[in-house]
Amino acid sequence: MKPNSLKKHSLAGLTASVTLMTSLAPCAWAEIQTTGVIGAPNATTTISGNQLPPPDPKFGGVIKQKATDSKPWWDPRVVPPKGAPNILLIMTDDCGFGSPSTFGGVIPTPALDRIAANGLRYTQFHSAALCSPTRAALITGRNHHVAGYGVVGEAATGFPGYDSVIRKECGTVGEILKENGYATAWFGKDHNTPFYQASQAGPFDQWPTGMGFDYFYGFVGGDTSQWQPNLFRNTTAIYPYLGKENGKWNLTTAMADEAIQYMKMLNEVAPEKPFFVYYVPGGVHSPHHPTPEWIDKISAMHLFDDGWDKLRGTIFANQKRLGIIPPNSELTPWPKELQHWDQLSWDEKKLFVKQADVFGAYLAYTDHEIGRVIDEVEKEGKLDKTLIIYISGDNGASAEGSTNGTPNEFTTFNGVVVPVKDQFLFYDVWGSDLTFPHYAVGWSWAFDTPFKWVKQVASHFGGTRQGMCMSWPGHITDVGGIRTQFSHVNDIVPTIMDATGIRAPDTINGIKQLPMDGVSMTYTWPKENAKVPTRHNTQYFEMLGNRAIYHDGWVAATTPVTIPWELSTKTPPDVITGYNWELYNIEKDFTENHDLAAAMPDKLKEMQKLFYDEAAKFNVLPLDNSTLARFTTPRPSATAGRTTFTYSGELSGVPASCAPDILDRSYVIRAEITVPEGGAEGMIATEGGRFGGYGLFLSKGIEGFGKGHVVFLYNLLGLQRTVWEGPELKPGKHTITFDFEFNGPGLGKGGTGQLMVDGNRVAVKSLEHTTPIMFPEDETFDVGLDTGTGVSLVEYHYDCPFKFNGTIDKLTFELAPKQLGLEDKKKAAKVGAEVNN
Repeated sequence: MKPNSLKKHSLAGLTASVTLMTSLAPCAWAEIQTTGVIGAPNATTTISGNQLPPPDPKFGGVIKQKATDSKPWWDPRVVPPKGAPNILLIMTDDCGFGSPSTFGGVIPTPALDRIAANGLRYTQFHSAALCSPTRAALITGRNHHVAGYGVVGEAATGFPGYDSVIRKECGTVGEILKENGYATAWFGKDHNTPFYQASQAGPFDQWPTGMGFDYFYGFVGGDTSQWQPNLFRNTTAIYPYLGKENGKWNLTTAMADEAIQYMKMLNEVAPEKPFFVYYVPGGVHSPHHPTPEWIDKISAMHLFDDGWDKLRGTIFANQKRLGIIPPNSELTPWPKELQHWDQLSWDEKKLFVKQADVFGAYLAYTDHEIGRVIDEVEKEGKLDKTLIIYISGDNGASAEGSTNGTPNEFTTFNGVVVPVKDQFLFYDVWGSDLTFPHYAVGWSWAFDTPFKWVKQVASHFGGTRQGMCMSWPGHITDVGGIRTQFSHVNDIVPTIMDATGIRAPDTINGIKQLPMDGVSMTYTWPKENAKVPTRHNTQYFEMLGNRAIYHDGWVAATTPVTIPWELSTKTPPDVITGYNWELYNIEKDFTENHDLAAAMPDKLKEMQKLFYDEAAKFNVLPLDNSTLARFTTPRPSATAGRTTFTYSGELSGVPASCAPDILDRSYVIRAEITVPEGGAEGMIATEGGRFGGYGLFLSKGIEGFGKGHVVFLYNLLGLQRTVWEGPELKPGKHTITFDFEFNGPGLGKGGTGQLMVDGNRVAVKSLEHTTPIMFPEDETFDVGLDTGTGVSLVEYHYDCPFKFNGTIDKLTFELAPKQLGLEDKKKAAKVGAEVNN
């Protein structure tokens, strides 16, 4: 059907007698496109997109006193421009450049291989070096400081580039596509909701559903267990793993199932409505939680038996063979701070191979489930109508497992190193829900082959270079091609806008929008443009004081002054004068192996000046390499300044940022409860779970014996559990008090706890140490039940949700001031930096 002219149409409405022409950069799209008779129920129209949401059209019918004399008129349904593709935007987590098979790695990633074979591989694509900053740039098209994420949100400070709030002048791709007629959905990790707004109290404008996504199924925060995740549907916490046999339900598969069902529903209900699916699984961020079948499959391949030195050489050779790196590329040296494989003991090698096998299984498993989502697109006959962008990692490989790795990453985050011999207690269950594991640092350096450094380090490509593939049959025709143009994660939204023919709006909800900082990559798609120069000529990098600047084939970068895997408490040097700078010509030196700073001081000065010019332009200032100031700064939180917390009944899923913080201080927990006839059992109050936390509850007992006893259990990082036990409570009203006197000041110091029932002291015990920094971030504070995992293991074991079957009349927490000396605060802040990264 030919497009119909709209009657009485203006930018303020959709009823005009002229056809609008709209120009935009980088491409121009045609006139407003309509179908059907405007005013009829079946009419559709595109919009100019200048103002989002578009204003309501003026009524185009006729209204008289009687309906029989009047003429109805319906608003035309908004649709994208003709030929606009579906968008499937995929990104994995913490995946080094050399991890997947598609970019020379030994771990099989057939779904990523498939997109590369049907489209293009990009070998100079970059992230921001940390999770949430990369993601903020990805969904806004702006530099991460412009989008408010100069660092992860848990380290937010009160400056525009660092407050962890995506400003309303940086509208997301979800908002833009939604208002232009797309169905928008987000599956997986959300690390862009400020952590102090992640509770049931909201506000929710910084949640996915408040940022333009019609549907959200995923977790909020940096990571989560794949067996018992911190999971939401839109803004409601859900617990689909409850009642499932351990090892039979995994979020990696459940998330693919959810996305497939969403696309299937959309295809059956509204088959012509295009989708934008943002698919961002937790893999391969720690905890590494593949299924046992995948662990067996990858272990049987013996990919890592020869150690990280030989693995690095194998990856490097593969990369040259595949054309991923230039033939003259040089492998950067192994860092002196890390042991070579042949320097390790037999038991270290055995453990570290296990760690790598489980990580490899997790990556292969994650890619397999991504493949299922792609298969659904093909099954619906939409593969030729879908632009698929698959980014391998949001930063380089993670070094947050320490030099030994760990079966519980929260030990590392709290400054506790688990000896290799003790880790063998978990060897046979590594990757199961009994672990929260991370590999040793040597693997992370190898997985970033051929580059130097790792996640967190924005100054070098080991922290920022990601493999990325795009396919769109019929539009990207140089299938299997490789593109070497310099590009950045902020280029993705402009690319999507260009591909869809949708303009970047001037305003969203009346707010003037900042220009996008990225450039469309569609210029690289034609075969004849395989070698054209990049259009992304300049890009700064900065994270935690480490910084770099790219310009026209040159890179100037600071030398890192701290080691990411060392929990050092040393005072950092002056953020401006305390760093050495390096200089590289990456057109000739792909891997940044030859530092030219000494030989070309004038060029270095030119690049340094450019960095500071860009820093002033894009909210990078003030530079800050401190930890104490960042991690202890007051923030607008629901708990700010509160020392008394009162609850009753049931409350679940409260994040730590909005819960009473009992760490490194004295505190009193007082529960006024009513026990029904027949006795009671269940959780009264808890935070944390299997890998650290506490719980006040009435015991479950075994076959009726031992039920209803008062218990306070303190779980020190899964390494030690201390129990205070009281009597069985008879029916009626009771008051339970746990009074803990902290032996501070000092980080993680011990203390003495007294358990009292109805005013009588029933148990007194002392702790030599307490948790210094944090309880597991994917667990929550609950009243009247326990979500996630239980704090007990064997003694007083219970199964979640372990609801309290009495009545909690009043539950009160009273907190004394924190008891940390200056050095303790510095250490806490430094470890906190490692945690939140």
